[in-house]
Amino acid sequence: MFLKSVSLVVISSLLAAPTLARDATPPRITVADEPLVSTVLRDNRIGLNPDRPIKVLLPPGYAKSRQRYPVVYFLHNAWYGPRQLIQDGRAQRLLERAFVDRVVQEFIFVVADYTGPTTGSLYENSLVSGRWIDYTVDEVVPLIDAKYRTLTRRESRAVVGDFFGGRGALKLAMAKADVFSVAYAMHPVATGTGDIPWSALEIDWPRMHAAKAYGELGGLGRTQVFWAIHQAFAPNVAAPPCFCDFYTELKDGKPVYNGDRAVAMQKSFLLDETLVESAAALRSMRGLALDWGRFDTTQAHVISNRQFSRKLEDLGIEHEAEEYRGDPFNRTWTEDGRFAKRVLPFLAKHLVTAE
Repeated sequence: MFLKSVSLVVISSLLAAPTLARDATPPRITVADEPLVSTVLRDNRIGLNPDRPIKVLLPPGYAKSRQRYPVVYFLHNAWYGPRQLIQDGRAQRLLERAFVDRVVQEFIFVVADYTGPTTGSLYENSLVSGRWIDYTVDEVVPLIDAKYRTLTRRESRAVVGDFFGGRGALKLAMAKADVFSVAYAMHPVATGTGDIPWSALEIDWPRMHAAKAYGELGGLGRTQVFWAIHQAFAPNVAAPPCFCDFYTELKDGKPVYNGDRAVAMQKSFLLDETLVESAAALRSMRGLALDWGRFDTTQAHVISNRQFSRKLEDLGIEHEAEEYRGDPFNRTWTEDGRFAKRVLPFLAKHLVTAE
């Protein structure tokens, strides 16, 4: 009876003893501001600022150790940047709690600056709107490896992105698998056409052709977004003021769809168009995942992600894919949201943390 009682006490104590009480304050992350003046992004036609300050979130143990850490690069969505991502502290608190609860081992979390005078980066190389892939791989990653104690092999480097940044995460997995070995895309866009043909998209083509600048299309939703998409994926430096070739032209003041231009632009913009040639790179990834919210008001995004996952299956590419109850934005940075409950455990499973 005594031994049984002792055993029950020991087991109960082990089960009841978390790493840190839920109401206790975990050790804090340190946010470092890392300046970067980009050479790559000087080559553009839209007035990009080459000053690209980076937010580097150093784990609590960084200052007191000499060890090297894996690095997770976060690609933010359009219309906001590194400062807005961390200003309310939610991202830091989620990371701190995950570290102390040992959901994932400590890593360096890097949020580079992908903002711009239009939507911001669409995570592609463009002579008009900037060479964002080159900026990431040739400037951001080498700077972080040079300035901080990082594990510099691909197995210890991950990329995570949100919405347009989700497209970026998948694009980097497809094009730069020699740099990143783990990728997680949170509700990515531009994975396919979905159920809406481009000839039927609600775009105000007369206003698009008449505009002299992106700002003149404010309030027009998809029309304004497609101004930036054209600059990234149908660039033409000889065609101001947009410096692009619209896939719908105006003839006698009426829109006329140009199917050849549309198809060429889709091959550049939509990720499923280059899956076959990217298959070998994607098969080399240690971890690949995407998720999407079922209640996206643009259901083409939902359908495209379902189809993208199916195509990955057809190509024999290991990946995780999940459709969740929510929209693209309401289940991201909450304590029970996608980043905390899906992204961080995924990183723990696939990211190499040992030197």
